[in-house]
Amino acid sequence: MSASIEIAGVSKIYDGGVRAVDAVAMDIRQGEFFSLLGPSGCGKTTTLRMIAGFEAPSAGAIRVDGTDITHLPAHKRDMGMVFQNYALFPHRSVQENVAFGLRMRRIDKATIAAKVKAALAMVELTGMEDRRPGQLSGGQQQRVALARAIVIEPRVLLCDEPLGALDKKLRQQMQFELKQLQKALGLTLVFVTHDQEEALAMSDRIAVMNGGRVEQIGTPVEIYDRPTTRFVADFIGDTNIFRGERAATTSGSGLAVGNGLVLTLPASVSAEATGVLSVALRPEKIRLTAAGQSPSACAHGQVESTNFLGGAVLYRIALTSGHRILAQQPNAGTSSLFAPGNLVALDWDPSDLVVLRD
Repeated sequence: MSASIEIAGVSKIYDGGVRAVDAVAMDIRQGEFFSLLGPSGCGKTTTLRMIAGFEAPSAGAIRVDGTDITHLPAHKRDMGMVFQNYALFPHRSVQENVAFGLRMRRIDKATIAAKVKAALAMVELTGMEDRRPGQLSGGQQQRVALARAIVIEPRVLLCDEPLGALDKKLRQQMQFELKQLQKALGLTLVFVTHDQEEALAMSDRIAVMNGGRVEQIGTPVEIYDRPTTRFVADFIGDTNIFRGERAATTSGSGLAVGNGLVLTLPASVSAEATGVLSVALRPEKIRLTAAGQSPSACAHGQVESTNFLGGAVLYRIALTSGHRILAQQPNAGTSSLFAPGNLVALDWDPSDLVVLRD
C-alpha cells in the first residue's frame, strides 16, 4: 500500500545561518505523483532528502500516514530512492544491483530471485540480468535503478532528477514509462525536477519552489493557466507580464501599462480595487491577424522575429506602445505565417489575463 505524506512547517538551516528550506508545508496524497519543481538552489532536493531521512529538519515535522517519522533513520522509512546519477554498483551485475536492498533485509534467496525477476520484467530488462552497468545505455541504467527501488515494495518512491542525464527523446520515453509504472504499482511518488515541461507532463500535482519556500501547489493545469505569483508565471513556460495602474475603461475595469496601452481586466477583478497590479498573458492565448483586419484589436504591433517550433510558430512582436511580447500561433501552413516586418493586430479575451501576486 502507498502512503500519504505530511510536511508540516519544515525548515533546514545549515551552519552559517543558510536557510535552504523555509517553513515548507504540503500534503502529498496516497498514490499521487507529486513533483517538487524549481530552479537550482530553491530547496527542492533538500526537501526530498529530509523526506528520505538523509537530512534532519531544523524545525517542523514529517509524517507518513499520520505517524511522525521526523527522526526515524532512513533505512526504517520504507521508501525507495532513485538518484540522478543512478548510484549503481559498477562491478556488480544488473541482477545483483536490483537484489541489493532485498539482501540487506535478509530475504531468502528463492524469494529474492523471484522478486528480482518480476522487477526486471516490469522495467523490460529481462535477459540482461548478467550485464554490468557499463554495458548498458543510459536508459537501461535508469531502468535498473528503478527496478532496485521498487523491488523492495516501498510505500513511497522518491526520485531526485532521475531523467536529467538522458537525451530529450529518451527522457520523454522514460517519462511515460515512469508514470505508467507508478500508476500500475499504486505508489506515492515524489519527483524532483527543474524541468517545467517534465513536471507538467507527469505530475498529478506540483509544488513550485523558490528561495526555500513553496510559491504555489496545484495541478499542472492550475499551475500553468492560473499562476498565483509573478515567479510561477515567469518560471512555467513562456508568458507576457504587464504591470500598471488601475484605470477605468468603457467596458469595465482596466490596467494602464504605459504609453497609452490599457488592458481590459477580467470581470472577476473588483472594479473598486486601486493601485498597481501585475497580470500575465500566455502567448498561445493571443490571436494574430494582419493589420487592419481587426478594428477592435486589443493592441497593434510589428513582427520582429519568428521561431518555428514545428507544430507552432512563436512570434516576438514590438507593440506600438513600446512593449515587446510573445505570441504563439498553430502552424497552419506557410500561407498563414507572418514574416519579420509585418504589421499585425493582436486580440485576446480579458478572461485570459491572470492577476498575479508579487
